[in-house]
Amino acid sequence: MDSGGSRGDTGLRPPDHADELFAETYDTLRRIASRQLNRQVGTASLNTTLVVHEAWLKLSQSGTRAYADHGHYLATAARAMRQILIDHARRKLAAKRGAGAAHLEIDEERDHAEPIDSRFLALDDALKALAQDAPELEAIVECRFFAGLTVEETATALGRSVRTIERQWARARLYLAEQIAL
Repeated sequence: MDSGGSRGDTGLRPPDHADELFAETYDTLRRIASRQLNRQVGTASLNTTLVVHEAWLKLSQSGTRAYADHGHYLATAARAMRQILIDHARRKLAAKRGAGAAHLEIDEERDHAEPIDSRFLALDDALKALAQDAPELEAIVECRFFAGLTVEETATALGRSVRTIERQWARARLYLAEQIAL
């Protein structure tokens, strides 16, 4: 019987060698998080390390999830980062609304931040609609857009052929462009 500090005692460690995957992919996860943060203006309350660690916590608390391989882990981590960034954007926009109080924005950077956050939330809404219509496309968008995986890496992560990913990626982009334009 193992005592003190075993993986099963804490409930905070991902199962099935995910600690090793996290260690092996830490730099990649940091690049993914950094790329996502660079797409948003005014994310001073978020930084790369925070996003990566929050994603790890989400993954570690997911119960008995097993990761088939490196690509599957990255795809799952990308989904966790997407959720973190969307939650942050929602909180930020809600705080800016100020519960009905009249606001006068003086800082130009803040004036530019809201449309970016709004577009990010519009993308999330479009992704939710995509998941309803074509759930197989949502995972591709998460891998390509949120994780920055190549077509080949996405095919490996999702267990599909490269040609299938290329076709589905094109369909997903078209669908999202139409949804966001509405």
